[in-house]
Amino acid sequence: MTNEAEGGANRRDFLHVAAATMGGVGAVVAAWPFIDQMNPAKDTLALASVEVDISNIAPGEAVVVKWRGKPVFVRHRTEAEIEQARAVPIADLVDKQTDADRVQEGHADWLVVMGVCTHLGCVPLGTRSGEERGDFGGWFCPCHGSHYDTAGRIRKGPAPKNLEVPVYSFVNDNTVKIG
Repeated sequence: MTNEAEGGANRRDFLHVAAATMGGVGAVVAAWPFIDQMNPAKDTLALASVEVDISNIAPGEAVVVKWRGKPVFVRHRTEAEIEQARAVPIADLVDKQTDADRVQEGHADWLVVMGVCTHLGCVPLGTRSGEERGDFGGWFCPCHGSHYDTAGRIRKGPAPKNLEVPVYSFVNDNTVKIG
């Protein structure tokens, strides 16, 4: 009799474990669509990086590209702009970064920065020809008067930080990959 009682208890325990396991699997299968919908959409993932052809950008010119819904300024700096940026004493800067901190080694003539003012998020002028570049030859934010230099560093106005440098790399001599 004790053998049957033990066998009954083992079978009953197995049925409880099997039912709980199937219930758990069912809950995961039911919850998966809700969890999966929190992943980024395919069109968002496509914008995770953007490649920019820089072969047609002459020294002293810049282009604006969109990356993750925000403008990015890609400027081909002249030797004079590079020298001007390097000559600024760090003590004169609000957000203390050297020019070398803001460009990639071996590519000092290319500056890639987010085109969003760090004060309240306006888009600074100075990328297109004929636009106001501010007192330091870089960018000028028309919303509240922030002036950025040729390295995208804040020099005058209410902006607390330099223009952000996104993650970027040079794919080859003619292409920059942002993101």
